[in-house]
Amino acid sequence: MKSSLSRAILVASLALIGAHAPAQDWPKTAVKVVVPFDAGSTPDLAARLIAERLANRLHQPFVVDNKSGAAGNIGTDAIAKAEADGKTIGVSIAGPLGTNALLFKKMPYDTAKDIALVTLAVSQPSVLVVGNKSPAADTQQLAALLKGPSKLSFASIGAGSISHLAMAALVAQTSANAVHVPYRGSGAAVTALLSGEVDMALLPAAAVMPHVKAGKLRALAVASPARSPSLPDLPTLAESGLPDIKGDAWIGFIAPGKTEASIVKALHDQIVQVLAEPAVQDKLRAQYMDPVGNSPDEFRKLLAADVARWKPIVDKNKIALD
Repeated sequence: MKSSLSRAILVASLALIGAHAPAQDWPKTAVKVVVPFDAGSTPDLAARLIAERLANRLHQPFVVDNKSGAAGNIGTDAIAKAEADGKTIGVSIAGPLGTNALLFKKMPYDTAKDIALVTLAVSQPSVLVVGNKSPAADTQQLAALLKGPSKLSFASIGAGSISHLAMAALVAQTSANAVHVPYRGSGAAVTALLSGEVDMALLPAAAVMPHVKAGKLRALAVASPARSPSLPDLPTLAESGLPDIKGDAWIGFIAPGKTEASIVKALHDQIVQVLAEPAVQDKLRAQYMDPVGNSPDEFRKLLAADVARWKPIVDKNKIALD
């Protein structure tokens, strides 16, 4: 089947609402969903859940393809350079879509030109945590420790990650001089916390809350503008006296930049409907992810705000990845 015909069928199929269309009317080709991080990561978990529901709704395969590396740039670049025919979409996060451009001397793609933003799928609160042996019972006590004579250390999921930048902002607000220890992913960072190798971290809730519930880590606050629906009992950093630190970790769906607007809209509409399903919301919140489903324009404004927020932190701390 020629690509133009496949594209036309895909647009028509995705635009249909409901399940009344016969199965033979749906396109037979698989849609690749690229995830620029390892299997088991939070972007991977969100992508697989939503891809499964899209496959059921649209009666065609949605196949997740993990392409990790270069702080998410490799997989995001694969989406940017794919054929813009609706057969390749993907997910990405704040780093490869925005802040990495502040950290790398040269990027393999230009988000503004090479990426079509579809919708912000989920937002996951980042949680400020310390080890269970830490004397800090709340954020104010941690701030006091940071100002004390002992130099504390903090873990991140990599240099230049939101977990790094948000902690750098927190340390700056407390006029402290903590040591940054980057790790490859949240799993390694959590292991370092559990072993006492580092003192604190600001990490995605899904990575730390099981250990908080087990009594092995202590959660102090969330780095969100408001309390998270997933963690309503945890105060925000602003409530704790540290305003202007917004480190929630979001995951958005994207497509190649030249994808036709009709395909982007159809994908957007289908993904938003998936995110509205109660069963999907329950599964996401079980992973401490809050469903969003905004418009491409709202997604774009959020991304621009993130870049503007983190640029002074990157410049002040002279953070670079090459």
